[in-house]
Amino acid sequence: MDKTIAVLEGDGIGPEIVREALKVLKAIETKYGHRFTLNHAPFGAAAYFTEGSPFPEGTKAICDEADVIIKGPVGLAVEKMNEIPPEHRPEIGAILPLRRRYDTFANYRPVRLPKGLASFSPLKPELIGEGIDILMIRELVGGIYFGDKLEGPQTGMRYAKDDCTYTDDQVRRVAIVAFEEARKKACPLTNIHKANVLATSRFWNQVVDDVAKSYPEVPYRSLLVDNAAYQLVKYPRGLNGVVLLENMQGDILTDEAGGIIGSLGLMPSACVGPEKSYVEPAHGSAPDIAGKNIANPYSMIGSIALMLERCLGLPDEARDVWEALFHVFSQGYTTVELAEGESETRKVLTTSEFGDAVVGNISRKA
Repeated sequence: MDKTIAVLEGDGIGPEIVREALKVLKAIETKYGHRFTLNHAPFGAAAYFTEGSPFPEGTKAICDEADVIIKGPVGLAVEKMNEIPPEHRPEIGAILPLRRRYDTFANYRPVRLPKGLASFSPLKPELIGEGIDILMIRELVGGIYFGDKLEGPQTGMRYAKDDCTYTDDQVRRVAIVAFEEARKKACPLTNIHKANVLATSRFWNQVVDDVAKSYPEVPYRSLLVDNAAYQLVKYPRGLNGVVLLENMQGDILTDEAGGIIGSLGLMPSACVGPEKSYVEPAHGSAPDIAGKNIANPYSMIGSIALMLERCLGLPDEARDVWEALFHVFSQGYTTVELAEGESETRKVLTTSEFGDAVVGNISRKA
């Protein structure tokens, strides 16, 4: 396979964890005989200060020409972020435009914690049980994040407004993605909503219920978002399977899921569109630890596995990366943020050591 990949390292720990992910990608490239051409481009808060935009025109051109995009986290320390006008902050001026530009409507976030790694979770081991294995699928280009906004001097009054709108097409296409995944995995699908209050949620449910009729073999239920938040902590493995969420509710619950498995550093992500996709870790840029070689690169490396499988159609290569990642933990290693409360038998790896260990596992496996 010969593919061109845009690499947006981002800010903070972004360059460090992207570096480890690219080491892993190189190991896959060598092992399987692929050719990946990497084109680096600025993106995020630092890009605003150097280029005048968090998503420069040159970066857009590189992304347009790429087959897929690797994106690191964005954001600098608070004092630097305060120097950026609201419309140029990376959340508004880079991330949302990236999603809109490539219509990356389906966000895949696997939440995986095997029984043997239950000690990573702040929950009691009996709540983890035989393990957590949830695939959260979040709608990513609709809802309140992309609705019209009114605030500040624009209103002439002391109020602000965010519009939340969903169309039939937007809900239907992400619901089909979720049901297809549930059918493929032979697992239940849980639809999350707030239909007791929100009109958009009632509409969302009507469309999802309609899609469900085409998948009679998939066990299907709907759950209020507040109850889902409770169940994630009270009985997380009860949500094993596929979980479908709208944009803002998905943003919140996927972070909660990272908390129950011990770290957002264990939350990779793929943002998939009809023609182009990008992958990214679900966590922030952690500028306070940038340059210290202590960030957990699992989420970024796991995002490479998602890229191989979801974006490039390379399931064997993706499986190789996943197995290598979990083998690092099974060998008794951990990372700094997961080490608290761990037994002294686990060795804490630096960012680069973790990447080297994953590469070593890939290279040793025949």
